[in-house]
Amino acid sequence: MSDIEIRPATGDDIAAIVAMLADDELGATRETPDDLAPYQAAYELLAADPNQHLVVAVRDARPVGTLQLTVVPGLSRRGSSRSIIEAVRIHADERGNGLGTRLIEWAVAESRTLGCRLVQLTSDATRIDAHRFYERLGFEASHLGFKLQL
Repeated sequence: MSDIEIRPATGDDIAAIVAMLADDELGATRETPDDLAPYQAAYELLAADPNQHLVVAVRDARPVGTLQLTVVPGLSRRGSSRSIIEAVRIHADERGNGLGTRLIEWAVAESRTLGCRLVQLTSDATRIDAHRFYERLGFEASHLGFKLQL
């Protein structure tokens, strides 16, 4: 794992990130790796927002993992900020070697550095293996999540 670098994503990483997002049952139905324009536009918004941290894990100059860390200032919990981890993906060739753990540990450490008092994430109800992974890293399934498609 010492040959892995975790760094901010650049526009040049978008195709690789989208390919990772699309490389599972759920992502295959909602991502369009052949049309990068909407992803590039979204990247520009993320890059301009200091509370957004889109990162890639890179091995041999190739993105092999990604996640997005969002810092949300708030009034609850005595005015503390929280972070939200989203879109965690590991390239199929890299799964099972500890890279997911390293990325999540990076996100937790970065959240502390940024002054967050809580780290949260959601995971699709069908991703049972992911749930076990997050619990192994100390996350608790403490809330029920709801979504409304717009």
